[in-house]
Amino acid sequence: MRTSLRTFVRTTLDLGDAVLHPWGREPAGPDLLDDLVAAAADPAIALWNPLPTADHQAARTWLEAREDGWDRGAGAAFAALDATDGALLGTIGLRWVDRADGLASIGYWLLPDARGRGLAARATRAVTTWGFYTADARRIELAHAAGNDASCRVAQRCGYLPEGVLRESHLFGDGRHHDEHLHARLAGDPEP
Repeated sequence: MRTSLRTFVRTTLDLGDAVLHPWGREPAGPDLLDDLVAAAADPAIALWNPLPTADHQAARTWLEAREDGWDRGAGAAFAALDATDGALLGTIGLRWVDRADGLASIGYWLLPDARGRGLAARATRAVTTWGFYTADARRIELAHAAGNDASCRVAQRCGYLPEGVLRESHLFGDGRHHDEHLHARLAGDPEP
């Protein structure tokens, strides 16, 4: 069902071996907070997706911001959880860049144990399709640092066509502005 309001509405997406569950304040038990603190310390996440969750209070603040995005219909942040034991695997988020125009962007990170299983691509495909279908997104962009080859492969596997290089466009975790590759999908593009 499409809506003209371009609002992200909380939902859970089942990927079989993983579940994409809306981030929020609850549940925010010590294990989840510990996982977010550990994620912030992972070298790959710290470089490509710096996460401001160095301690439990910062992790709670981060969770509250995700909850606020859902409340306003402006952001759709999902925790990727193991379907068997509920362990945190990573996150994927879709947010409006220009809500009135239907322009959104997508991003993700995975914990080390979840990498190399195709989860980032499967989650990106699921959230992309969901964003087009349920929130009437017109265009979704995926930008990643030019040196982040894994994210480039995810974009390609998910049908995000390369559109160019954004020169020194984003400040990454190493304190430097890196070039980014811009990929995008349109609502009318064929499924990969």
